[in-house]
Amino acid sequence: MFTSVSSRSASAYKRASIEASVDMADPHQLVNLLFEALQRAIGSAKLHMQAGDIPNKCRQIGNAVRILEEGLKAPLDLERGGEIASNLDALYGYCVTRLVLANSRNDITALDEVSRLIEPVASGWKQINGKGPAYLRPV
Repeated sequence: MFTSVSSRSASAYKRASIEASVDMADPHQLVNLLFEALQRAIGSAKLHMQAGDIPNKCRQIGNAVRILEEGLKAPLDLERGGEIASNLDALYGYCVTRLVLANSRNDITALDEVSRLIEPVASGWKQINGKGPAYLRPV
């Protein structure tokens, strides 16, 4: 099946825009982008779950898990980051578990729970504007 030229163009523009945002972002902004992408993936997974679109639900939950594991959890510096890094590590791990269960059980409440748990962390991260404690490994 073919997509329209305008659809392909819009998709290419979106990819280029995202790549430019990532290329120009400092480490603090990159984490903001990860939180935004995580919330979008969870929201999309919820919509696909409600529509019964299993392949896209799985893809979006997979994206959310990767963001948590590879983008937010992996760079935590558990040695220098103290209690904050340890707590974030535990929170992200719990969220991954809840997302996997949400996927296997088609559980919208688990998706909503993860979204609610991540929101105050994302909001707090935006507020510190790169001036918080060093609990991330240097890039």
